[in-house]
Amino acid sequence: MNLFRQFVFAVVAGALPSLSHAAAPGVTDREIVVGTVSDLSGPIALLGVPVRDGMLMRFDEANAAGGVHGRRIRLVVEDSGYDPKRAVLAARKLVQRDGAFAFIADMGTPVVMASMPVIVDAGRLHLFPFSPHESTYLPLHPLKFQNFAPYRTYMEAATRHMVQTRGYRHTCLLYQDDDYGLEVMKGVEAALGKLGRPLAEKTSYKRGATDLSSQIARLRGAGCDFVVLATVVRETVAAMSEARRTGWKADMLVTASGYSAQTHELGGEAVEGLYGVSVLPHPYAEGANRQLADWIRRYRQRYDADPNVWSVMGYTLADMFVRTAEAAGPRLTIDGFARTLERMDFTRDYFGSPEYRFSPTDHLGNRYGRLAQIRNGKWELISDYLK
Repeated sequence: MNLFRQFVFAVVAGALPSLSHAAAPGVTDREIVVGTVSDLSGPIALLGVPVRDGMLMRFDEANAAGGVHGRRIRLVVEDSGYDPKRAVLAARKLVQRDGAFAFIADMGTPVVMASMPVIVDAGRLHLFPFSPHESTYLPLHPLKFQNFAPYRTYMEAATRHMVQTRGYRHTCLLYQDDDYGLEVMKGVEAALGKLGRPLAEKTSYKRGATDLSSQIARLRGAGCDFVVLATVVRETVAAMSEARRTGWKADMLVTASGYSAQTHELGGEAVEGLYGVSVLPHPYAEGANRQLADWIRRYRQRYDADPNVWSVMGYTLADMFVRTAEAAGPRLTIDGFARTLERMDFTRDYFGSPEYRFSPTDHLGNRYGRLAQIRNGKWELISDYLK
């Protein structure tokens, strides 16, 4: 760790001198309160709902087995509707009224950028948000941990790989007009800069938009043969449906925010051939290993629905919390949990998750993504992790 990062870490840690000695908020003899700010009613509820369900499933399993050192985990979920203002109010409620010990899997970059300062300033753990933005782990901070590869890093690698291997001449970008889209843009521009090529065209849309006809017309008019999509599920389907409706067949690559079974379920034939960045494989029942097949069965039994990759991510994030809290011991404190997490090593599992590993000098658990493509109505992995 360089001198600047040592200084920052020391200053921040020094600002929280009582964490390892005070009774932890949200922890009693009987329970641990965990909070999450998600989208259950807005434009990315298709992602937020299965994440919540996956977390609830894992926490209920832990509670049924006796809890964590005898404490039950209680997940308190607040719906932001993908609105940063609502997210700030939700975070304050979870801190002040519910006394959350930690926040896990907060959903959406605009939401996380607005609510993270509320959480961290209150001295609470900010764990594994669904916002691969570098500010979720940099500068190094005792309370901030991220295990999703950052947009800028994995989109730089994915864009560079696609352009190098497929020889595109005019790379373009369709992006959500907020922190999410801007981070993706930085990655795309970095990739093209390394290849000595310009970004041929870019156009944005407002969060929650469903009509992207003018944006698609602009990109088509610019002669784009490859379009990077900084979109989520609905917007990904809308963009590709409009392109195919007009007879435009340019290749498109979406971030992990659009890598979802709902994309091909909603888009059908229009999204065939779409490329995406994969965090982990989708839990398709066909071809599943024995452990995964059993997990799918239990999920279906509980929710009367098929799981998707977001269900798996919610489940695995909750599992990481349970395992770390167990390892931290019966006297659970915020500082003790954080220092334990810095020593944890989460190996690859039956879901096909990457290895997650943290350290006292690095709070980003994974840096890489893989390429996938929709083929015959399903996502198929087509590369190893790209660096």
